Amino acid sequence: MLSVELHAHSELSYDGRDSVELLLEQAAAVGLDALAVTDHDEIDASLRAAELAPDYGLVGIPGMEVTSRAGHVLALGVEEAVPSGLPFGETLDRIDDLGGIAVVPHPFQESRSGVLANVTTDDLTAADAVEVYNSRLLTGRANRQAERLARRSGMSMTAGSDAHVSEMVGQAVTRVDAADRTLEGILGAIVDGRTTVEGKRTPWRISFRQAAGGAKRRVKNRIDGLLD
Repeated sequence: MLSVELHAHSELSYDGRDSVELLLEQAAAVGLDALAVTDHDEIDASLRAAELAPDYGLVGIPGMEVTSRAGHVLALGVEEAVPSGLPFGETLDRIDDLGGIAVVPHPFQESRSGVLANVTTDDLTAADAVEVYNSRLLTGRANRQAERLARRSGMSMTAGSDAHVSEMVGQAVTRVDAADRTLEGILGAIVDGRTTVEGKRTPWRISFRQAAGGAKRRVKNRIDGLLD
């Protein structure tokens, strides 16, 4: 069984803080086998992380967190950016066309762009997997809802730290029963449902600091845009 972090953000995300090198160092330090850097609507840092990952003894999973018209979707295993703003179904199709898999994160949390505010559960099951444990949810209710949905529909289940600072990488991991310690082996096992999840909640003080930092950067980016 491999321990995999499927949901982490670098400084390239508007609400991320740290370099890919720090994320990789943390992943190696806590004994992970693989890391996906999934920045918001950006892929460059993830491609760099995937390239550097073997230097840290890790499998690199290129990807991103795509803002579809319905909400967020993790595109794992893609090496080209998936455009934001597409309908949910078209986003899934684009990910598939690029050779990746689609994982729906925090589907029940509307305040963080969970898709179930805008699509049906039947629509959601067209994805390859659903994130049933997200470390940044302040209560466990939305995670429990996601797990019940996955079990009812027979969907593959994943976990993610949703880390926006390096020290949170590895808070929640997907345990993958992969035949090979490779990108293809990991993604194939996820699609086949050969996963279990484990994790713990991000401490509230860190979640608050991450949210405050993200809000500050959004304001700065708006001001910079107006000045330009």
